[in-house]
Amino acid sequence: MRILNTSTTNPAEIRDALTRTVSLADPEKEAVVRAILDDVRARGDTALLENARRFDCPTLSALRVPLEEIDRAHAGCDSELLATMRGAIANIEAFHRKRVPESWTDDFGSGVKLGQMIRPVDVAGVYAPGGSAAYPSTVLMSAVPARVAGVQRIILCSPAGKDGSVNSLVLAAAKECDITDVFAVGGAAAIAAMAFGTATVPRADVVCGPGSIYVLLAKKLVTGSVAIESLPGPSEICVVADESANPRFVAADLLSQAEHGGAGAHSTAVLITTSAELAAAVAREAAEQTESQPRREILRKALDACGLIIVTPNLDTAIELANLMAPEHLALEVKDPWALLEKARHAGAVMVGTWSTEPIADYWAGPSHVLPTGGSARFTGPLSVDVFLKKSSVVCYSREAMEAAAPHVIRFAEAEGLSAHANAVRVRLEGDE
Repeated sequence: MRILNTSTTNPAEIRDALTRTVSLADPEKEAVVRAILDDVRARGDTALLENARRFDCPTLSALRVPLEEIDRAHAGCDSELLATMRGAIANIEAFHRKRVPESWTDDFGSGVKLGQMIRPVDVAGVYAPGGSAAYPSTVLMSAVPARVAGVQRIILCSPAGKDGSVNSLVLAAAKECDITDVFAVGGAAAIAAMAFGTATVPRADVVCGPGSIYVLLAKKLVTGSVAIESLPGPSEICVVADESANPRFVAADLLSQAEHGGAGAHSTAVLITTSAELAAAVAREAAEQTESQPRREILRKALDACGLIIVTPNLDTAIELANLMAPEHLALEVKDPWALLEKARHAGAVMVGTWSTEPIADYWAGPSHVLPTGGSARFTGPLSVDVFLKKSSVVCYSREAMEAAAPHVIRFAEAEGLSAHANAVRVRLEGDE
């Protein structure tokens, strides 16, 4: 891991290191993704099967995962893991039920009633990545908020393995979330299938879930045909720590996100600290702990490419650098984390205090772990029930209220040259005949 000090390092170098992201402006990859999207839109299931056979399983014969296979995976799942999934589901439900908005109308006086009608989308599409790890937790973190929002149909896409089957833990998680529409489709083709629909895969109204650069580009390109929650890419963690922090804990937290990397897309692990001693200790700990981990090769590459420690003179500077990064995960491991939280402006999720380690948030606490990355926490937030809800304005004017507003509306319409707008008001002023 590189160690930089704000007192000796060019500020531009620190800024560039903190704001480095996976670029979504890659013409070559975008051309590949666009070709896949166009192919799926034009040829549907045939294109999906060809893509799955090319990238996932050469012998795949069917896109839909049979209910019997889902049941079999669920029955074969470790009972303690199922109990853990159910506990996580309960926590996720409890958290998201706190923030379900309700439709409303109110009397604004003089014959005017205004309001907002809130309805869930009809179909939500969830993407669970494959590759070097399985993500049943992503199924829970995406599907449960959709259920809480009132979505009646949830579909799930996840790539098949070389044996032609979707990961059994992903299938068990689907069963726990009452998802029966599961498809062995991965990558950009999965996003295309859910965005456009095929004979087998229903068209979704919202597509959510993390993935590779190809998944991100696909979500970017289908936006408008379907809603997306965000463009969550390689994982990120920023730990802000002072001299009170435990270097073993801090190093372990950094590695917990660095191990998400793979296939050339490395996760980012950053420590910003007021203590040079802690910085050196964490660098040593991270190197030592890496060697004991099964995914040590991924960890080494991630720390070499995207591991960074910055030493600052005070916590105000540290939290401003964290705000500049706008990380997916922000961990506050300082003496008074609640005071520092007041100064945190941009982060997908904030872990407050030593014992709030990031994996607690990832798996158990309740907020979704589908979070903004690449600095997008500056303007968006975690996946929530809001992703699956749409709002309609409600306007009700009495005759008297319409007549009072009419001169103003006609004036606006005529100023904009929209005579038919003005006429729709005038004909009402002329009476019912």
